Amino acid sequence: MRLIELLRVLRFGIVGLTAAAVHYWVVIALVELLHIAPLQANAGGFIVAFWVSYFGHRHWTFSDAVATHVQGAHPSFLRFLLVAVLGFCMNELLFYLLLRYAGWPYYLALAVVVFTVAVLTYVLSRLWAFRRAAH
Repeated sequence: MRLIELLRVLRFGIVGLTAAAVHYWVVIALVELLHIAPLQANAGGFIVAFWVSYFGHRHWTFSDAVATHVQGAHPSFLRFLLVAVLGFCMNELLFYLLLRYAGWPYYLALAVVVFTVAVLTYVLSRLWAFRRAAH
């Protein structure tokens, strides 16, 4: 693995862990403080963590590979949004299955699910969402 890619993976991990921690603690706060059901709180955690993840990856992880602005909107945003929504759908499905059929406590199921989906998010972010623009 080239040094630049190794550094990118490290940066992705730092941003991803930060976003995952934000997601996790927002869900915990919504469930424990506002008594929102875990599956609904998971959506709130996703929304907050999405912005942490997008700005972290856009401006740090993949900053050397990001395409230029197009008509005032960044082209990677919509691709990353699609990647994030796909990741969230997987997250919510696995979370539901672990809660409903495995009977896991929500905080344990959430921790497993948030980190499991991170691998898919990295691959899709690297290969598609933040790909270098063709010249």
